[in-house]
Amino acid sequence: MSGEPYLVVGLGNPGPTYADNRHNAGFLVLDELAGRVGGRFRSLKGRADVLEGRVGGERAVLGKPRSYMNESGGPVVALRDFFKIPVERLVVVHDELDLPYGTLRLKRGGGDNGHNGLRSITRSLGTREYLRVRFGIGRPPGRQDPADYVLRDFSPAERKDLPFHLDRAADAVETLLTSGLDPAQQQFND
Repeated sequence: MSGEPYLVVGLGNPGPTYADNRHNAGFLVLDELAGRVGGRFRSLKGRADVLEGRVGGERAVLGKPRSYMNESGGPVVALRDFFKIPVERLVVVHDELDLPYGTLRLKRGGGDNGHNGLRSITRSLGTREYLRVRFGIGRPPGRQDPADYVLRDFSPAERKDLPFHLDRAADAVETLLTSGLDPAQQQFND
């Protein structure tokens, strides 16, 4: 492994209104990682909240864009440029409608599956070839609009298991950074 740090970005929307929304799963996983690192996020030029430390023994910059989800690309590129991190060491942690609640999938590249945060990042970076940790939030029940569903808080039943799933997602990020994509996929892809 090279000595360059990783950039681990969690996707979400800023502010207390959105804090416990399904769409903020990426922020919640980064909060779990921050607890393990033992530090606090600080603002970087008002574009993102960052925390530098060791994740699973690897140097990493944890970043939470301060923009709304659909404008995540600008802050992610700003973090990449500021810390001089190559795109192959960028990990984006995000919610995923197409996976059952609590399911994890790790991959490199691919489409955005209608996820506005990923669309913004891909457009801003000019490539899809970054690592992703997809946190399953499941599909909305009945005819509920997916855009409305992702901006709702996790249900009481989901909240009971949420700490377990966030802990497992943080473990997946650590394994990805320390062991690489293939071993992390074998261990965590449900």
